[in-house]
Amino acid sequence: MIGSMRDFKKYQIWQQAFAICTEAYDIANQLPSDEKFGLRSQMTRAAVSIPSNIAEGCARNSDMEFKRFLEIAIGSAFELETQVLLSQKLKFVDESDSEKLVERLHENQASINALIQKLKST
Repeated sequence: MIGSMRDFKKYQIWQQAFAICTEAYDIANQLPSDEKFGLRSQMTRAAVSIPSNIAEGCARNSDMEFKRFLEIAIGSAFELETQVLLSQKLKFVDESDSEKLVERLHENQASINALIQKLKST
């Protein structure tokens, strides 16, 4: 079984998502302490979900299952983007930091979507 699994760490989308996750934690740490169980928790859960779902999808036996986990990952990426934009709008976070993270999210979303489309065509 192990020989047939994809190595998630070799996927550029996972590497991007992993870096995004650490950046999202940096952003989340800028939030006010009273957001610990609110927006901060939501942001970190969504951020962790992106590389985690890519990794879990890599362990699946079929392209269809892999695609399903990629779709969950991209959904989490859009969720995180929304939360970062909200944090920015509420002036909780440094605007340049949050703009960089949103840019990286857009790149990751496009890369994940490209792989989803490739899997659909096979």
